Amino acid sequence: MTHPLSIGPHAVTPPVVLAPMAGITNAPFRTLCREFSGGKGLFVSEMITTRALVERNEKTMQLIRFDASERPRSIQLYGVDPATVGKAVRMIAEEDLADHIDLNFGCPVPKVTRKGGGSALPYKRNLLRAILREAVTGAGDLPVTMKMRKGIDDDHITYLDAGRIAVEEGVTAIALHGRTAAQHYGGTADWDAIARLKEHVPEIPVLGNGDIWSAEDALRMVRETGCDGVVVGRGCLGRPWLFADLVAAFEGRLEDLARPSLREVAGVMVRHARLLGEWLGDESKGVIDFRKHVAWYLKGFAVGSEMRKRLAITSSLQELRAGLDELDLDQAWPLGADGPRGRTSGNNRVVLPDGWLKDPYDCAGVSEDAELDTSGG
Repeated sequence: MTHPLSIGPHAVTPPVVLAPMAGITNAPFRTLCREFSGGKGLFVSEMITTRALVERNEKTMQLIRFDASERPRSIQLYGVDPATVGKAVRMIAEEDLADHIDLNFGCPVPKVTRKGGGSALPYKRNLLRAILREAVTGAGDLPVTMKMRKGIDDDHITYLDAGRIAVEEGVTAIALHGRTAAQHYGGTADWDAIARLKEHVPEIPVLGNGDIWSAEDALRMVRETGCDGVVVGRGCLGRPWLFADLVAAFEGRLEDLARPSLREVAGVMVRHARLLGEWLGDESKGVIDFRKHVAWYLKGFAVGSEMRKRLAITSSLQELRAGLDELDLDQAWPLGADGPRGRTSGNNRVVLPDGWLKDPYDCAGVSEDAELDTSGG
């Protein structure tokens, strides 16, 4: 089928990566996805802010705790100041905190772009180059990859320039989400852009991201774009077994796709909530953190709105289990349960620093003060 994906010394087979998602891809969720994949693939942490890491912020230090079975350990960093990014990367390398570093240039949320970070940053070509140079230099033997979008909006497309800069500065691989920052998660991802980037930077692997809701979508993306692998984000919300499907699909076993009954889904829900409680050191906090996942897991199943609401306000495992036990757990996997989940809004005005678009090369006005001090997005 496809060649193994090389991220520095790490062979990722099949070439499937879990996208970092704020408040979602913590250690418990990564554990579930990894279990379903049989340990195959690459699973990246939530976004870690370089300033918070350098300052050893308590929440941030918890977010970079990996389970003993997680190999390679992947951290995604967000930063806008080259010096701070460099310090954070050197800290990771010197203290053996991870085996792979991914840099976030794709986040479209206003609190990030307002500071010139995330998907706003590649517009400033010289700043992007300075950050990549500091990161690759500081990382030593650790591979550095980056994730980005097409650009800020249709009038400010940056991905081809950014890809070339990444190659020149020694980045190991690039992931492209086929949307602009203005699109957020709306509309349809532009897979043609992924194909163009692959042609533009043949020297390094290009990973495609956007609108992979099923294993078949992943195979189609590779076939249509020539990309070297796929990055899966919202497609696995409430569907950690998608990683079992992806492994099966890339290994040519499309007949083995997971179609769990509601009973099996309920079991995964309880395990997810329990893992969160163990990770947070408090069962109730774990169940409360799990609430946002309830609707995603139940999508497509015949569960009344009152029961959905009730399950989404539980605060103990016993309460969660009791509510799930009242459902018709013999329901088979519903048709049409694979479609879009998560945020879908689009065509937003991108919030940028004053004068950001005046000059694509000048990086005046970006300083250490622009660094976010909280991790997790």
